[in-house]
Amino acid sequence: MTNKHLVLQTDFGLQDGAVSSMRGVAYSVANDIVVSDLTHGITPFNIFEGSFRLFQTFSYWQKGTVFVSVVDPGVGSKRLSIIAKTTAGHYVVTPDNGTLSHLLAHGLIESARVIDENTQRLPGSEKSSTFHGRDIYAFNGAQLASGQVHYEDYVQEIPVTDLVNLSIEPGKYQVTSSGQSTLVGNIDITDVNFGSLWSDIPVSEFEKMHVKYGDILRVQIKHLDSILFDQVLPYVHTFTDVEPGEPLIYIDSVYTVAFGVHTGSFEQTYHVGAGQDWTVLVVKES
Repeated sequence: MTNKHLVLQTDFGLQDGAVSSMRGVAYSVANDIVVSDLTHGITPFNIFEGSFRLFQTFSYWQKGTVFVSVVDPGVGSKRLSIIAKTTAGHYVVTPDNGTLSHLLAHGLIESARVIDENTQRLPGSEKSSTFHGRDIYAFNGAQLASGQVHYEDYVQEIPVTDLVNLSIEPGKYQVTSSGQSTLVGNIDITDVNFGSLWSDIPVSEFEKMHVKYGDILRVQIKHLDSILFDQVLPYVHTFTDVEPGEPLIYIDSVYTVAFGVHTGSFEQTYHVGAGQDWTVLVVKES
């Protein structure tokens, strides 16, 4: 059962009328729903980033909330339009192009159903094929959020195992043959406003290292095969535990290992980035 909340995420930006059009369609379907924004600042065409932001946010919304997530470089192509149901009872209206990958990697998608793009769309929009965010996703999302249609009304099911899934595997704790404790993972995303790097190494894996605040760890960050950062950093509780401008390791707000600079940008200071091609190795040195 939905709860009349509709949350929008896109890579459209706010410079033109695209998002406003989606909100208008949603309210034209039902004026008693509440339309909110997750973000419209996803890097254009970056499905991985959209997947992460959805995973970062969804669990803080009540059961029954409907999300519309549109990062859709293949708009109008043969990729499917779907509604997915999470294990906690949220719904995601989205193209099936990998935008659910982080939710899938954590086992959080219960089931999925296919939207018929020919019939289940904004009336009068049939001749347009390049704005499915407005014509299909906002329209169906609002119908679902308002209770005018129900998840079960989308009769064509698609197995969760058949959903498009980017290669995502959370970082892990490992012990080398020489007995050295290490963490191996990826840099998933940057904290956009502040330049910290957030890895995919869960705090549960980090705790296997048995480190305490103040311990010094070696951090190596690579882009493809090139090592771009290799230094020792302190593990701290918060940014002010080091001097301004100094780097640090901390646990971020999504409970993964992160790398920051006190009142500075780790990303800009060390010329590193985030995404599927960025990997990190953390070593507990004896």
